[in-house]
Amino acid sequence: MSLRSDTLASVPSEIRRPGYDRARLTPGVVHLGIGNFHRAHQAIYLEDLVERTGLGLGITGVSLKSPGMRDKLAPQDGLYTLLVREGDVATARVVGIIGRTLVGPEDPAAVVRQIADPATRLITLTVTEKGYCLDPSTHRLDPSHPDIVADRTTPTSAIGYLLAGLKQRFTAGAKPPTVLSCDNLPSNGATLRLALIDGAALSDDRFAAWLEANLVAPSAMVDRIVPASTEADFADAERLTGLADRAALSTEPFSQWVIEQTLDRDLHGLGDVGVELVGAVEPYERMKLRLLNGAHSTIAYAGQAVGAEYVSDVVALPALRRFVAALQTEELAPTVGHFPADRLAEYSRQLMQRWDNTAVKHRTRQIAMDGSQKLPQRLLSATVERLQQGLPVERLTLAVALWVRHLSGRDDRGEPIPVNDPLAARLMPLAAADRPASQVVERLLAVRTVFPEALEASADFRTRLTDALSHLRAVGTIVALGG
Repeated sequence: MSLRSDTLASVPSEIRRPGYDRARLTPGVVHLGIGNFHRAHQAIYLEDLVERTGLGLGITGVSLKSPGMRDKLAPQDGLYTLLVREGDVATARVVGIIGRTLVGPEDPAAVVRQIADPATRLITLTVTEKGYCLDPSTHRLDPSHPDIVADRTTPTSAIGYLLAGLKQRFTAGAKPPTVLSCDNLPSNGATLRLALIDGAALSDDRFAAWLEANLVAPSAMVDRIVPASTEADFADAERLTGLADRAALSTEPFSQWVIEQTLDRDLHGLGDVGVELVGAVEPYERMKLRLLNGAHSTIAYAGQAVGAEYVSDVVALPALRRFVAALQTEELAPTVGHFPADRLAEYSRQLMQRWDNTAVKHRTRQIAMDGSQKLPQRLLSATVERLQQGLPVERLTLAVALWVRHLSGRDDRGEPIPVNDPLAARLMPLAAADRPASQVVERLLAVRTVFPEALEASADFRTRLTDALSHLRAVGTIVALGG
């Protein structure tokens, strides 16, 4: 039997399942970009809130690209098994907070109607950095972005869907829902809010003014390692629940959600189910973007170069582990600010402990995606800050060189590796392995959509990056990182 509403009662009593009447939920939350992360993170906090308070807010998931997630969840009435893995132990929980999943390209109007529905009180997003269609030089909406251009005819981007739904709210004289970004962008709430106002102003100044006066878009920081589902996940879910589940997924025990304290009063209950409601999210964002995400990207590109499939494989290599730890403590942590040094050291130690969890199969290939969108806030901004202060950037430069080397599409053995990046067609020819390192660096630093002008203008950084890339090419990743 498969997991469904009519088979849920057969799940063993020791397995946690929805402790509320799913039929009484109303679709009060819309999530754009539904995937494994949302189902292991925001959905869990929201289900815990519903169970604790009786607040009947169900989630409508929206896929902006493909029907894959809908096709997994729909036959199971939105139910799925979440496995929390640590070592050899896996605990299961059946989750039921997601009511239905819409597929944007199949029926854009249905997505817009759900956003416009007065019952929708909260809209959350996990669409990745590239999903906001920003101009990298200004961090504002790029009106020439292909998806934003397409939005003028039919909603295509997350921004386009939000604007279409919010426009209906505006026309009806209704209040806008709270819009909550959960992506790795600095000041993500303010960034999203400005993108929506900029998008509205392209066609309707009155709508833009209404958004500016009424739209609440808190900043937030999210953290949990959630890999792609595997056959092992499906097998373990069936073993533990007794029901087949092709929507099962796994995650780590750790989870964190920090939200700026501007939510509706009813949602303040999230603070009682593990969410940190704070006055300012930016310090938490900065800590995560630099110490976790910056190190994660470094791990991913080093791992791809040496043939390490999972994060745990990379940190098991002594040279790579030492390099990442030193990068965090010596060059990234001093750029975070706000928190005392011992808090940052403990955070870095905890991260390494999480990455050691071999039960969480987090692929380096997955983390390595979209580097051109991720590196500016994860590594490059810290590099600029340290250069301006006259501080060493040796490890940061080598971390950037790992990505440059990755763009060649070859690993240390010369074997092909995938480069999944929206700018791959532009960047890969510039980083070809047969080009002199100096030429690669000169041409890449001129790509303003990735590298800030301050780095191109720094002769010292250009020399350092050229030397680091040459060294990587000559001796390989392990030796270059100190092995």
